[in-house]
Amino acid sequence: MSASRLVYFITTLAATALFASLPAQADEAQEISRMLKQGQQDKALDRTNSYLVSHPKDAQVRFIKGLILTEQNKTVEAIKLFTSITDDYPELPEPYNNLAVLYASQGQYEKARTALEMAINTHPSYATAHENLGDIYAKMASQSYDKALQLDKNNANAQSKLALVKDIFSKQASPASAKPTSSVAAAKPPVIASIAATKSIAQTEAAKPIAPAPTPIVAPAPVAAKPVQPAAPVQSTVAPVQPEPPAKPSNDGAKANDGEAAVIAAINAWARAWSDKNVSGYLKAYAPEFTPPKGESRKKWEQERKERISKPKAISVSLSDIQVSMVDGTHAKATFKQNYRATALDSNTWKTLVMVKSGGTWLIHEERIGK
Repeated sequence: MSASRLVYFITTLAATALFASLPAQADEAQEISRMLKQGQQDKALDRTNSYLVSHPKDAQVRFIKGLILTEQNKTVEAIKLFTSITDDYPELPEPYNNLAVLYASQGQYEKARTALEMAINTHPSYATAHENLGDIYAKMASQSYDKALQLDKNNANAQSKLALVKDIFSKQASPASAKPTSSVAAAKPPVIASIAATKSIAQTEAAKPIAPAPTPIVAPAPVAAKPVQPAAPVQSTVAPVQPEPPAKPSNDGAKANDGEAAVIAAINAWARAWSDKNVSGYLKAYAPEFTPPKGESRKKWEQERKERISKPKAISVSLSDIQVSMVDGTHAKATFKQNYRATALDSNTWKTLVMVKSGGTWLIHEERIGK
């Protein structure tokens, strides 16, 4: 998927409600969109910047600015802008999708995958994000198959699978599928070509010949063994050995169960603090050495979390299918399904927490989406 093949519409119910009450902003966004459609990128960008001075939080105009920056091949700036929109409006899936487009254009497929998963978490019926995520997995698979062939050039299975993925990409990269959407309108459904149009192994390397699969070797049918007649018992003159007293049962299992229970209790307390909008209790659940997932400073992360928790009128966080694996007495990993509900947002996702025991308390050392 080329960087220009973005979602040009904000269409979710949340976005529609957000902009429907702002006719002046909507008119401005339409005028900027018209200029962009006519190829007046510089004028559209100037007007966007001028408007955002007095309306810095306008999501739609910021979204359009991200499209302009992308058209101008200012990928780093576009990524920064779309990221800021996801921070301010986490309920909108389109900015996450466009981030995935930009990351894919740079070959950063792990980041693209994460962005698409976030889009789906906020809007599970977002078909575009599901399709793009499938393309990202296919692209990552092609890289793995190619690596397998570099290590074993005679691997017929890897050759067959790589050729299949290349064939899919070559069909999706046709001019018809690469046609980008040319306008911006909040009332229309999103249109996006698939991620598969990104330059890939399937497009940049000639397909390697597929070696015929080796003829399977059929093992001969087992020969029925003849029963062996038992030998006559030998009369022993050796005194029987007295059995040793049974070993005392180990309490390692009990200790492990106690550790798992303590980890689960700590995670549930973290979720309760989040649901109660208890910012202090929520932040205390994180270890001092916790590193925010986006690489930002701990101070900035805490400030963003305070704002994110305080903003909704009500929050509900429920956990299910909690599974804990103990690494040792002070380290553990927990995976669970998280249901988050707040104003205009209901999402379900798998989450993983790496826990560390500090001062007798289990704290969050690492947090990530997925198993």
